[in-house]
Amino acid sequence: MNRTRRSVLQSGAGVVALSTLAGCLSEPDSDATEGGYAAFFALHDWAEQVAGDEMEFENPIPTGEMGHGEEPPADIQRDIVDGDVFVYLDTVEFDWAQDIAADIETDYDHVTLIDGMAGLESQLLPLGDDDSDGADRQPDEYDDDPADVSVRTFDVYDRPSGTEVAYWHTSADHWHGELPEIPVGGTTAVEGVFEDANSRVLPLGETEPFQLDARVVDGANEDVLEIESEGDHVVFRGLETGQTRIVFELVADGEVVWDTSADNMRADVVEDAEPPESYDPHVWVDPVLAGEIVETIADGVAEADPDNAEVYEENAAEYVDRLEAVHQQFDDLSANAERDVAVLAGHDSFQYLEHRYGFEIHTAQDISPDAGVTSGDLADTIEIIDDNDIETILYDPFEGDEGSLPTDVEHLLENSNAENAEPISPAEGTTQEWEDDGWGWVEQMEELNLPSLRKALGAE
Repeated sequence: MNRTRRSVLQSGAGVVALSTLAGCLSEPDSDATEGGYAAFFALHDWAEQVAGDEMEFENPIPTGEMGHGEEPPADIQRDIVDGDVFVYLDTVEFDWAQDIAADIETDYDHVTLIDGMAGLESQLLPLGDDDSDGADRQPDEYDDDPADVSVRTFDVYDRPSGTEVAYWHTSADHWHGELPEIPVGGTTAVEGVFEDANSRVLPLGETEPFQLDARVVDGANEDVLEIESEGDHVVFRGLETGQTRIVFELVADGEVVWDTSADNMRADVVEDAEPPESYDPHVWVDPVLAGEIVETIADGVAEADPDNAEVYEENAAEYVDRLEAVHQQFDDLSANAERDVAVLAGHDSFQYLEHRYGFEIHTAQDISPDAGVTSGDLADTIEIIDDNDIETILYDPFEGDEGSLPTDVEHLLENSNAENAEPISPAEGTTQEWEDDGWGWVEQMEELNLPSLRKALGAE
């Protein structure tokens, strides 16, 4: 995960950075920056990690409550504007925070707003992604010498939506289609699917025989973007507005074995990029996106308190290393899993993990914690459990009565071949027990989610 530091406090994107300390400060004569609020558990933990001893942040969501779908007391705005910083997500699933942020932007020029979603627009996943598109074609076994590969087809897919955006016409050596626009300060990620002359889908990934990469054409503008290969996909990060030309490469053992240099593709870096009309807000479960949000928070608190900017940058860098370790553990889990599907009795919170690590967490419920589940939904889930020999069902510990399994879990255990259930946290809140044990976001992942997923996917 190679990342570039970036400034995300910009007007017109749900983010505002204002440095005048005035208005409703509790100590109006002091220039000290004391802290503020972060909208729910994950953001609060990350803000505390970045701030260290220099600031204190409050979480308005009580211990034991889920952040998504939960609203703090009506008078919380009064407390928030008494602080210096408000960290939130600019998404309708946290509409109470959106409303407060809008009021702060209009009326309280001493509060720095930090939108954790800023810069993630091109990585947001649409709702209802059913993973049925061509980008999900399973790779075939490849035992030949990768250096001798002959490419028959190459298709390019927008990674967030799974939509095909371009394909390489091999017989004529030219492109059809175009890359999605790349936002300045943000990223656009694309996946590639290669078939060889024997119609085998080539295995792509950091530990696979082949990797997908790209480069700027010699002599083209290298200043508008950065390119990062993640093995099975390529990330384009916009640096400044403009155009350039790029070549895709198929790499094996560090050597380019095929490329599209016969017809390079245009890449456009633009000022703004629109997210999907309807997207999944659960970006905070993904350790890679979490790292980007942490850097966004570090930039924001440094804007509010420039005297300690170096401290915040160092704290963020150390914490991103911990997130990288979590990312690696998920990678290892996926590589060692006996099955690629698990079942969750709870709301659909983990699409970003599914998308990044290549497994499925089936749930009968949609993304809303309040959505109902029908008997037909449960019957379909039981069929999935039995067809995939699933022994462990996952459940959300924030749903159901304390000390007992949720009703849907009991029903699935009684009517399927599953034998046990394990908790998995959407990292939206914390319990008193976890708080007493000093668990933050990383601990919820390492002590709870990863062990439970290893059992559910057969990766122990």
